[in-house]
Amino acid sequence: MRRKEELRMENILQNSVGTVKGIGKTTTEQFQKLGIVTIEDLLYTFPYRHEDFRMTDLTETPHNERVTVEGRVESEPTVFYSGKNRSRLQIRLLVGHHLVKAVFFNQHYLKDRLSNGMKINVTGTWDRGRQSITVNRLHTGEQIDFEPVYSLKGVMHQKTFRRYMRNALDVAAGDLIETLPASVIEEYRLPTLAEALEMIHFPTKLEDVKQARRRFVYEELLLFQLKIQGMKKLRKEQEQGLVIQYDLNLLKKFIESLPFELTDAQKRVVNELCAELKAPLRMNRLLQGDVGSGKTAVAAIALYATVTAGFQGALMAPTEILAEQHAELLADWFEPFGVTVAFLAGSTKAKARRELLEKLEAGDIDLLIGTHALIQPEVQFRQLGFVVTDEQHRFGVEQRRVLRDKGLNPDVLFMTATPIPRTLAITVFGEMDVSILDELPAGRKEIETHWLKEESLLPVLQKMEKELRAGRQAYVICPLIEESDKLDVQNAVEVHAELSNYFAGRYNVGLMHGRLPSVKKDQVMRSFSEGELNILVSTTVVEVGVNVPNATFMLIYDATRFGLAQLHQLRGRVGRGSDQSYCVLLANPTSEEGKMRMQSMTETNDGFVLAEKDLELRGAGDIFGKKQSGMPEFKVADLVHDFKALSTARQDAERLLNSPEFWCDDEFAALRNQLEQSGALTEKRID
Repeated sequence: MRRKEELRMENILQNSVGTVKGIGKTTTEQFQKLGIVTIEDLLYTFPYRHEDFRMTDLTETPHNERVTVEGRVESEPTVFYSGKNRSRLQIRLLVGHHLVKAVFFNQHYLKDRLSNGMKINVTGTWDRGRQSITVNRLHTGEQIDFEPVYSLKGVMHQKTFRRYMRNALDVAAGDLIETLPASVIEEYRLPTLAEALEMIHFPTKLEDVKQARRRFVYEELLLFQLKIQGMKKLRKEQEQGLVIQYDLNLLKKFIESLPFELTDAQKRVVNELCAELKAPLRMNRLLQGDVGSGKTAVAAIALYATVTAGFQGALMAPTEILAEQHAELLADWFEPFGVTVAFLAGSTKAKARRELLEKLEAGDIDLLIGTHALIQPEVQFRQLGFVVTDEQHRFGVEQRRVLRDKGLNPDVLFMTATPIPRTLAITVFGEMDVSILDELPAGRKEIETHWLKEESLLPVLQKMEKELRAGRQAYVICPLIEESDKLDVQNAVEVHAELSNYFAGRYNVGLMHGRLPSVKKDQVMRSFSEGELNILVSTTVVEVGVNVPNATFMLIYDATRFGLAQLHQLRGRVGRGSDQSYCVLLANPTSEEGKMRMQSMTETNDGFVLAEKDLELRGAGDIFGKKQSGMPEFKVADLVHDFKALSTARQDAERLLNSPEFWCDDEFAALRNQLEQSGALTEKRID
């Protein structure tokens, strides 16, 4: 038999899981399918829940609840058969003073293992009316109050996995390196790493699980916040930014020329941006603002300030038509002040493109606006000072980095109309500074939102036609493109055909979806924005679209298929003009969550309020997508329920990084090592 000493390498945790007692070649391969390669991987494969097998008092247990009881068998087992492979084994069980019936389905083989007078423990569902327990587990051996349950995807039995876990913990006990400093463990009264691993995998009481989870939640969040704050600290200390000494008098004249009064929120954010432009540190700021809150105006002011200091600016948008709309708007604002605005997209003709690039490199173009075409290698600026990325989540990290690298550490502003819950902003965008526009321009009317059952379609279409007769336009949103056997939901192709027939000879109906080529999408969107189409039937590709102030009506089919944040984004396509706008949600929700989402949409137009509600109802992963850039995957921590721990971890991370002891004392060596391995202290470029 292999002894622990024979298995020890420099660190036994990095040994193959196959070196654990009882794990052979076949089992090692099974573990690899679960992503478990080393002993450390095995130890950090945490249970997703714990079965509670504590004894239950039947007199206090409601009907149809799960129970675990100890009793004495008071009858010989009887088996009844129905069909080829179906059986029901039945015994009478004396539990305290209660004589109840215990029923085992398809477990006829237990007949020879159960006998009159035997004491047994069973777990099952309690039927108070029939005084019976439908047993799903017969306990043999030592009674365990709490049992971990792992996500094994059918690779092996839970009992077998727990045996391997026991062996792994025993062999690794002496090699566990404590990550958290002793002072932190003492301050928060946390279990040590060795104690926490024992408690989470082999708890003896409910409190064990709570304390182990508390420790691992804090550890995960602290390590993540150290990485985020480390990246931020590195950027501020090592990345020398441009000092953009803008002309304040010219900037004031430009702001006065705008065809609207800035809101207090816009003024606050403009002051934040202007202070950073003058500072020698590179701006790395996220601008969050609800649909229609005036993000473009704020970005325009910062871009103009940059130009007055002799630098060039760039604005990148995710679609050609949106970029073109930005270019037209900013040209109207800037050209009276002598600012040269140019537009570059994939469709720009070769000759015009060549001339544009020559002017850009010579410095004859002050502001370049376009799509991802801006990041092509041949696009060279003379002196790029400020970069704006609109709807930043539509671009990958690498695309944003390439545009930023076209200048010597230019200031960068990322804009998004997707409200991020305030409780998540410090995690998802922790390495950025965040500005929020939380105020809509004066005179903007709230969109009237109504939730109706799907049977109410005809009156909805009549209301839509009333808007169309007044010369306005409408969006109709569907969750799928074509018919699906899996989901009984309206699809864009079918709805387009139905509405084309309904409005035939009266109004033009267009169709837009993600499978259309980009050129065709732009053509359809342009036709709608120019008024050639009265109704646009679309999937969610219009979620981030152009500004069509004449669109005042939106109908969303099968609204329960969308999250709150997405519904709000879609609704934001209307209500962009001075006319009253309407949004109708057609939905027959079957769950309480679905009903709450529909109700929430009718109660508020505040995107941040809805984002918080969406987070509460669906969780962070569903909002951002499992692979959302910057969205960490935690083994234990839950960003919604563990927000208090997240806030504590963030404060602790900032305090540690700013203390000289953290960088030299042995107590923090393990944390420093983890931080170094994360790359946070060596990254030269941070997005």
